[in-house]
Amino acid sequence: MNVSAPAIEALGLTKRYGDKLAVDGLTLEIERGEVFGLLGPNGAGKTTTILMLLGLTQRTAGSARVDGIDPARHPLAVKSRVGYLPDDVGFYDDMTARQNLRYTADLNRLDRRTAQDRIDRALEDVRLLDDADRKVGTYSRGMRQRLGVADALIKQPSILILDEPTVNIDPEGVRELLLTVERLRTDQQVTVVLSSHLLHQVQQVCDRIGIFVAGRLRACGTVDELASTLDDRWSFTVALSGVADPVALLCTVEGVRDVTRSEGRWSVSADRDIRTDLHAAVVDAGGRFEHLARDRADLDAIYHRYFQTEHAHDGSLARSTP
Repeated sequence: MNVSAPAIEALGLTKRYGDKLAVDGLTLEIERGEVFGLLGPNGAGKTTTILMLLGLTQRTAGSARVDGIDPARHPLAVKSRVGYLPDDVGFYDDMTARQNLRYTADLNRLDRRTAQDRIDRALEDVRLLDDADRKVGTYSRGMRQRLGVADALIKQPSILILDEPTVNIDPEGVRELLLTVERLRTDQQVTVVLSSHLLHQVQQVCDRIGIFVAGRLRACGTVDELASTLDDRWSFTVALSGVADPVALLCTVEGVRDVTRSEGRWSVSADRDIRTDLHAAVVDAGGRFEHLARDRADLDAIYHRYFQTEHAHDGSLARSTP
């Protein structure tokens, strides 16, 4: 394993099913120790990409390396290093969590002592140690998903791939699962690939995000990098008190392009981040803010920009490197 190389590399990765182009020339690098989000609607090509990276389906064209290994040529070697949690993980409901994990350890040919140590560590990582001897049939879906992460951790993978892990989970279960991802990244430097169509969850935990639409990677970067591609990325909603003429005051701030009234507040568009100057101007005038928020720079706005321009050419951030 070359630790200086990216955890995952894809170059022109393509998959066709007959006339259908499921993944179209994917070029991407995912660095070691980062949480990378594959964001896109159902049918965008996320799961197909994952299956090619795991060597579970053959690519039509292009190349890939996972932990330095070509999954098409050495799928078993990739599986030994990568933990995978599908969207619907299966367990034996009449067995306890610990028994299910012991079965996985046996499949991985771990000796009893090593297996026990890894099972305890994995259960602790996902906060299920206190429920380890309950039958899995009594678990909530959120608990089952966390157990799925524990199951993937038994082989001590350097890379963990989660495919829609929070679907149909209650809010507390989602919170616990995302906290688990953060702990794995921070405490164990595990590289995590998180596939999802749920924007706020991806934004909450991922270091970088790749936006998939119709089989193509439309954009890739941090939320701030992706926000820089929005035409109206410097838009703010402001509510002031103690100011006689808010419009005149707001317009004195360098960089402000337009001020309009909107639902009892002021919408301010600018050509840069004016929040520091805006605050100074209001304080100097003897006023105070009742509200100040940046608009349309979240992942929702970014995602819809690319989703709505599905047939447009790739933007400047549709690139492979961070």
